[in-house]
Amino acid sequence: MRECAHTDKFRIRKHNAPGSRCLVALFSLIFLPCMVPHQEYSLSQSREDNPYMISIRVEMVALNATVHDGKGNLVSELAKDDFQVYEDGIPQQIEYFSREDIPVTVGLVIDNSGTMGPKRSEVIASALVFARSSNPEDQMFVVHFNENVSFGLPNNVPFTDKVDQLETALSRITADGMTALYDAVAAGLDHLKQGNRDKKVLIVIGDGEDNASKQNLDQILAMAGKSDAIIYTIGIFDEDNPDRNLRVLKQLAKATGGEEFLPASAKDVVPICKRIAYDIRNQYSIAYQPTNTKLDGSFRAIQVTAKARDGKRLFVRTRAGYYAPLKSQPLPMSGESHEDPN
Repeated sequence: MRECAHTDKFRIRKHNAPGSRCLVALFSLIFLPCMVPHQEYSLSQSREDNPYMISIRVEMVALNATVHDGKGNLVSELAKDDFQVYEDGIPQQIEYFSREDIPVTVGLVIDNSGTMGPKRSEVIASALVFARSSNPEDQMFVVHFNENVSFGLPNNVPFTDKVDQLETALSRITADGMTALYDAVAAGLDHLKQGNRDKKVLIVIGDGEDNASKQNLDQILAMAGKSDAIIYTIGIFDEDNPDRNLRVLKQLAKATGGEEFLPASAKDVVPICKRIAYDIRNQYSIAYQPTNTKLDGSFRAIQVTAKARDGKRLFVRTRAGYYAPLKSQPLPMSGESHEDPN
């Protein structure tokens, strides 16, 4: 959860279609979740690509939520009234709701330490399957790590949506050395901030081991909890590896509303990556105005529940909570306001 010193906007676009007109609500910047300052509505119009653009600035907490049934199948046909959000156990009113396949900024954080050498071909194949299964407008980048952390793309290419460029980025390093997992996750979270897509995701592939980072686990968990990223982790390890740490992978995923996967073998990573891509493209976007308006920097626990129309139990996965901004943090002022020309 980002302690916001910035403002999110909701965009409402009006589309003309034969025989119908519809309003499509989108987040221009979705932080998961993120406090955004309460402002008067600001209406603006762009006459180029979106002639009916309206910008609205409000104080909201924004979430992405994934819903499964008891068999683990994604549930993607629910309505707003099927959900209930709780903050610190107190029901909250949902102000915004949608389920759309919106582009994301995705970082692939790949363990290239010595223990991963025999698994590299499967890891690369899995990452490419993920890319091909994702939204064509996604921004992607690669973080390699052993005892050092580096980016796979050239310095002048922060992101790519080209599979061949991603394949080169994944293949340009040899697996050897020690493991700086925490430093790699920190680099990935930081690089996500440069992306301009509505959602931010990290996919971490490794064994959870860390024996070379400058940062520690507590620092990384705090950074992940304050970020707007969803972290998915895939644990690939040898049973006889005494340094593997599945707890780290689980904690990173749970704190951010992601999911931890523990494949039986490296070959099982391919369907997992395909599932993650499908998961990302079938999430619900939910926003609410918290009843607790104190700016005290405290952690606010979030729970989201959903009910199936046939009465069966559903399981919702989202972030564990967020940190409220501090009162002393200045909030940005709203920009110039324009009257609605309609």
